Amino acid sequence: MTGGSRGLGAAIGEALSWAGADVVLTSRTPDVLEARATAIAELTGRSVVGLVGDVSDPDQVEQIVTQVIDRWGRIDILVNNAGINVRGAIGEIEPKEFDYSLAVNVTGPWLMCRAVEPTLRRAGRGRVVNIASTFGVVGAANRSAYASSKGALVNMTRALAIEWAPIGVTVNAIAPGPFLTDMNIPFKDTEHAKRVIANEIAMQRWGEIHEIQGAVLYLASDASSYVTGAVLTVDGGWTAH
Repeated sequence: MTGGSRGLGAAIGEALSWAGADVVLTSRTPDVLEARATAIAELTGRSVVGLVGDVSDPDQVEQIVTQVIDRWGRIDILVNNAGINVRGAIGEIEPKEFDYSLAVNVTGPWLMCRAVEPTLRRAGRGRVVNIASTFGVVGAANRSAYASSKGALVNMTRALAIEWAPIGVTVNAIAPGPFLTDMNIPFKDTEHAKRVIANEIAMQRWGEIHEIQGAVLYLASDASSYVTGAVLTVDGGWTAH
């Protein structure tokens, strides 16, 4: 899985490991990645490996996938979690920031899916879970870059679900709402965040990191064998409005 060194990614990697998977975490931060992989392996007793790489770089993506296949012979589950959250009004964001948001949040998952397609096709089965966002299905001010990228990821999920259904691969997305990740903690006590939690989130609280795990395990397992092209919101009731 990509973006596995911290936050939701680390929680997802741990959940998959507890469920019996041999897990490969990727990240651009080697020290944090190695520490996370070691911690999960010690906790679960499973094989957990950290591979450094940038998902927006086609060559690095190919290297990651090649290393995994060389070691295990196949890939059963791909979780695309790596992402960045560019905030700001459209006049405040530089074009290069918008481009980089798309490179990581859209091109990265596309490159990963493209790289794993041959091994999934040979196996005739597989699971792809893309971590999108509620901002992929609703809009918000000062989020044009992030919402654009996550909206693209949602529709990429649907397109690949149709394309890969004949080869036995399901492709689904999870749209997390406001979780207290490293990206969001600095904004927790702002008036805007408090207003959103109180007025937009039906459960009127932030999501806890572990609350993403059940959704991923469902979509990564045989329990979801007849589910593809779906967007599962884990948002405390935000999009129920």
